[in-house]
Amino acid sequence: MGDGSSALDHRGFVVLPGVLLEEPMRELADAYDAAAAASCPDDVHVGTTTTRVTDFVNRGAEFDGIYVFPELISACRHVIGGPFKLSSFHARTLEPQRPAQDLHVDVARESADWPLVGFIVMIDAFRPENGATRFVPGSHRWDDTPERTMVERRADYPGQVLACGAAGSLVIFNGSTWHGHTANTSDQPRRSLQGAFIPRAGRAGTDFAARMAPATRARLSSLAHDVLGL
Repeated sequence: MGDGSSALDHRGFVVLPGVLLEEPMRELADAYDAAAAASCPDDVHVGTTTTRVTDFVNRGAEFDGIYVFPELISACRHVIGGPFKLSSFHARTLEPQRPAQDLHVDVARESADWPLVGFIVMIDAFRPENGATRFVPGSHRWDDTPERTMVERRADYPGQVLACGAAGSLVIFNGSTWHGHTANTSDQPRRSLQGAFIPRAGRAGTDFAARMAPATRARLSSLAHDVLGL
């Protein structure tokens, strides 16, 4: 990852602009909407601020290359070190006029799922007014967590940074970094694809092998098979 590895070490996150070009992004956005609309109710979770659709490994060939981006695989090798696997890969739409998410970490240090590498692909541009994700630089090195130290976790935190970028940008972050989406004060939803990698011995959030459709298995690369633990 070059400079990206340095940013992950120092800040706990990195924003890589322009990973997907404009034309593929239009196709990906259309595929995102179609896959979300066709999902069975059991795969859709409507929360207080976001709507999440699970398992985008099996939603179409348009998504096959996302979780094997070279920069992402490099980050996993750098942060996790040993064998790793994809734990989750889902669509997440931040609905309009929704408040900020609590600051949080994705995994406890004592968990078998630590260290975790998270990623976000911006289907729509991330801007201050539509709920761009905020990160607290360097917090991945702290022993404390927001859950243990903050009374109001939706409040701004000193030194927090918004991960803004154009559609097609990729955010890679250490799951121990304090983060959370900010308020979407706009009148439009803000779409993203999100996922996480964990050590191979950890417990995945989604059992991709159990859900694997024959058509998906047949078209995936050998790298994808390895990342999915097939």
